[in-house]
Amino acid sequence: MPRKPSNLSTDLRGAGSLTIEAITAITDIVESLHHTITSSSMTLDKQDQHRTKGITGTVYRNIRSVTELVGDGIDALLDRFSLMLNEKDSSPGREAVLSALNGVLGDHLVARNNPLAIPMQFRCNGKPLNEQALFEVIQQSNGRLAIMVHGSCMNDLQWDRQGHNHGAALSRDLGFVPVYLHYNTGLHISENGRKFSDLLETIIDQSPKPIELFIIAHSMGGLVSRSACHYGKISGNTWLNNLRKLVFLGTPHHGASLEKGGNFIETILEISPYSAPFSRLGKIRSCGITDLRYGNVVDEDWKGRDRFEFSGDQRNPVPLPEGVQCYSIAATKGKESNKLGDDIIGDGLVTLRSALGRHKNAKLNLLFPETNQWVGRNMNHMDLLSHPKVYKTIKKWLKS
Repeated sequence: MPRKPSNLSTDLRGAGSLTIEAITAITDIVESLHHTITSSSMTLDKQDQHRTKGITGTVYRNIRSVTELVGDGIDALLDRFSLMLNEKDSSPGREAVLSALNGVLGDHLVARNNPLAIPMQFRCNGKPLNEQALFEVIQQSNGRLAIMVHGSCMNDLQWDRQGHNHGAALSRDLGFVPVYLHYNTGLHISENGRKFSDLLETIIDQSPKPIELFIIAHSMGGLVSRSACHYGKISGNTWLNNLRKLVFLGTPHHGASLEKGGNFIETILEISPYSAPFSRLGKIRSCGITDLRYGNVVDEDWKGRDRFEFSGDQRNPVPLPEGVQCYSIAATKGKESNKLGDDIIGDGLVTLRSALGRHKNAKLNLLFPETNQWVGRNMNHMDLLSHPKVYKTIKKWLKS
């Protein structure tokens, strides 16, 4: 029987494919800049790819042709070496690299059927839970599952930080059984939300006993969870009846400052015909990242729109799920309350108002009860995964 290629072989093949596509994209950018410099016209046509002509055009066409041939060569070489490679199936380092790559380019990887694209699945200890494994986890539980949902560019193994894991600690202290979601954070949040809802429904379908669900979501994971609740309700999924509590950790309910800044820089670059070609580099970032600009959670927030256009917040209001106790933990680097630290810097990625769901538009205000909000000071975004005070708060809320 032919030997199954290792993960390293698959990773190299996927990276090779991605590299070839990147070379071709950069070639397009350089040619566009060359065209602009040598052209007598100073107008900026966004629809024109600015292909050069004559000898220069032939050079660029040859670069693309050679690049494609190199790509074919890499695939052939990897086929020959795949049987010789015998690496471990997974490691935290490999998982971290793949997660970051999917966060930035995950939608592109899926569109090109690149083997580096991460499929959504439940996992424990970094291992996928197939139907039988999931059934056994549920059967061995006391009926209370803590569903852990990671953030952008991350993975389920990264809940382990500085010797602490919220899921493992909840298992030790309160008897919860943690189940970790692993997903491609480069896809639209609404796409992941719909898939997550379907996965949660499989838990209910396969459960041999009554199940209570508790979701703990970090960063983007909170938006994916809200989206799952929205689509679960629309689809009439029964898992929502089993969802008891939903805890958000640093979730950018109303967007992340970093993505808003990236969109602004991109707009500035397009003002000049000389800098415009380089604005395409900013457009490499995934759908998932651009959804973080304002906190998109449903298809209507992005369908039929240019996701790179600087057009302001046009989201559809999506309230917190009915009948579910929702809690929000926010962090700020400031030791004391002030406008700069709370409203601008926040935890370095998300402001306090965004993490707490507060918005001047009453329709977008998420209205967390005051008793269901907690602010950690002198903390950054990643401290939410390991800080003792954060865990103490989660434990108190889930215990009550």
